[in-house]
Parts: sequence; structure tokens; C-alpha cells
Amino acid sequence: MAAGTETLAARYRGLDSWSDAEILDAFWEGQARAIGAIRPALPAIAAAAESLAQRLNAGGRIVYAGAGASGLLAAGDAMEIGPTFNWPDDRVFVLLAGGTDLTPGLKGDVEDHDHRGRSEAEALKLTANDAIVAVAASGTTRYTLAVMEVAAEAGALTIAIANNADTPMLQAADRAILLETGPEVISGSTRMNAGTAQKAVLNMLSSLTMIRLNRVHDGMMVDLRVQNAKLRERAIGILMHITGASKEAAAKALAACGDRIKPAALVLAGHAPAEAGRILDQHGGSLRAALLSRESTNLQRKQGS
Repeated sequence: MAAGTETLAARYRGLDSWSDAEILDAFWEGQARAIGAIRPALPAIAAAAESLAQRLNAGGRIVYAGAGASGLLAAGDAMEIGPTFNWPDDRVFVLLAGGTDLTPGLKGDVEDHDHRGRSEAEALKLTANDAIVAVAASGTTRYTLAVMEVAAEAGALTIAIANNADTPMLQAADRAILLETGPEVISGSTRMNAGTAQKAVLNMLSSLTMIRLNRVHDGMMVDLRVQNAKLRERAIGILMHITGASKEAAAKALAACGDRIKPAALVLAGHAPAEAGRILDQHGGSLRAALLSRESTNLQRKQGS
């Protein structure tokens, strides 16, 4: 059985007496090992993303749950999917042991508050279309387990990300993602190796899910929220790349469509702003399918004339 996150590794005995270069090299080695631990989990991540996309496509919500450093990483992913993919803010929630007060100095006892986890999850009135993404290096956190239990009772999808094998969270989950990052350089400091792997997998899981929900086109964020000058320039650049339009035309189309990239791309392809949204809806929000439909229609017209 692989060594767990709480194992005191002989490899790092005397760590505090090492040179700065030796310590940093050990940290680097640990971080590289953490990323390497993700590859065996890729099939599990893919399966989780498929299930998650199905629930969200049916109108469900995504709920991130965790405690301590793992909870903060989960909360970070939750905060980013709205601006990046325009995922509705009212369909993403964070259940963080001890609450979402980010004053420095995490309280360690709150992860044992399973009663809080249960009551906070029950307050969301979860349904079978919802999904929980639960994260804990140990795989045993009582608060997070309680959230998963409530979700399971409601028929919601449960996804667990943990760094120790054969633990309660992974055993209870519909979709279990094991990241065997092994002992930490500083024993038990799972914000390091375990946290690095968790951060990467959270990003991979949510990004793959959003791709399957048609919120990415050719590796570009075609649903991003245009909230500042930098993002406006990015949006215009995306439109220029997709359609071959000039910067001026792309900016005009973007403005005509309320700063929404996908309808603007259809406007640049010849549609009226009023019908662009309807066409996207007909194709499940897929810009690729909508543009191909436009090309097919134009071809048919040419062949018929």
C-alpha cells in the first residue's frame, strides 16, 4: 500500500539542517511528484466530468465542499468558473468548514463539525440534478463527509478528490478521484504536494466539464464575462480569430450583442443579433455547431441558385 499524506518519510530526516538549495530541491521534487500523481487519475477525472456535465446540463447546481487548505482550493475553483465560462453564479455554491471568512488563520477544529456540514448541505435543498465536488487530502474529514452524506440522500452526484487510498470519502463517492501524492516534505503539510495535485485536478475537472457544456471553442473562452479592458481586448481577439473579421467589425458586433462572444461571432457570420441567441439555443450553445449550420445553409443556397 502506498505511503499516505501523514507518513513521516525518512527521505527528509534532518531537513532543517539542510542548505537552502537542498530544501528547495526537495520541495521541487515533491511538487513534480504531485503533478505526476495525476496521470493515473485521468480516467477517473474524465468519468467525473462526464457525470457532472450531465447533471449540470439537466439544470443542476455544482457545490464545492471542503475544509482547510483543500476547502480554500475548492472555493477558488468555484469563484473562477463564473468569470471564465459565464457559469451562472446562482448555480454554484461553496460549503467551507468554518464559513467563508478568509481572515488569515484557519481554525483547525471546524473540520470535525459534521453537524455543521449536514445542516449547511440540507439548507441547499439538494436535488438529483445537483452535484457535490468534495475535496480532502486525508479523505476522512468529518465536515466534508457529512455534506456528501446529505447529497447522497438527495440523489445528487458525489465526486470526491482525496490523496489517501481506501478512505471513507472515496468509498462513499459516486465518482472517486485518488491522487496518491505520498508523504509531504514537511510531514502532514498537505497544502503542499497534496494541495498542488488537488488544485490541478479541480481546474481540469471544471474545465473539461465546461468544454462538454459548449463553453469553449478551439481552446478559447467564448463565454467569458467581459468585465474589464483586458477582457474586452481578449474577446475582440477571439472574434477576429474565429471569423477573420477586422478589429473594428469585431468590436462593433461584440457591442451589438451585449458583450457576448458567441452571438457576436454569428453576427459576423451574417446573422442578425436578434436571431443569434435563438440559433445558439437550437444547437445547445455550441458555437461550432451553429457556425457549421450557417456554412451548410449558405452552401445549400449556392447549390440551389
